[in-house]
Amino acid sequence: HELVATLKPGEDVDNVVLDAGWGERRDDLVVKMPKQDNLDMSKITVGTELMLANGLKCVVAEVGEEDFTIDANPPLAGGSYSANVKLVSVEEGPTKLLYRDDGSIDEEQTGQYDVATFALGCFWGGELEFMRVPGVVGTKVGYTQGEKEDPAYKEVCSGTTGHTEAIQIVFDPSAVSYEKLVHIAMDRLDDNKYLLNQVGNDRGTQYRHGIYYHTSEQREIARKILETFGEGCKTELEQATVFYDAEDYHQQYLLKGGQSAKKLCDTLIR
Repeated sequence: HELVATLKPGEDVDNVVLDAGWGERRDDLVVKMPKQDNLDMSKITVGTELMLANGLKCVVAEVGEEDFTIDANPPLAGGSYSANVKLVSVEEGPTKLLYRDDGSIDEEQTGQYDVATFALGCFWGGELEFMRVPGVVGTKVGYTQGEKEDPAYKEVCSGTTGHTEAIQIVFDPSAVSYEKLVHIAMDRLDDNKYLLNQVGNDRGTQYRHGIYYHTSEQREIARKILETFGEGCKTELEQATVFYDAEDYHQQYLLKGGQSAKKLCDTLIR
């Protein structure tokens, strides 16, 4: 958060109003839809949650005689909260986020943490899965392995930029191994690992699953694990390229929606 960047270890600030992390409400995400004969209008009631073709969730905000209004704004869009903030300590995070060549001192990771990148379909659930893992100290979602610089969500959803939705993880190798993280990723994919450009109902190259290694060691660990699933496994194994952060409202999406990110939590991720 911008506030933390202004603090020194040991400093604190009370009663700070912070943005809830979802950005402002957008009028363009509220749309009036005409009633259609192919829709069961008895199920279209205020508060009903719908899934749009582009993967966005929305709720029915209003129902009229000839139309109904849907709202795709996140529930906490425009919200804020008051908090007391104290900066306890600062630790150096990884600075090498692309592929690192072997044997080069300049390419060695700084600090005690390392980075891993996975694509597991829609990035919301996968991020929460990794947030629950002891030894994972940071996560973010975004777009990688594509051609266009700094793409927006709508562009990635079109399937024209070459990117896939992905999760980038900062982890402590002394607490959780890269091998363990790969196994968690593949367990989450389950039988989807045998589908090309598809995870569940999400289809397209933007939902292709993959492991994007940052070192030759990560490549070999991932390769050996993928080989155990046979030739039918469609999970790609590629060198990590530039990772573009997704929009703020996508970050920790399910946590903001009320699902637990507590370490070792085993409640179902919805």
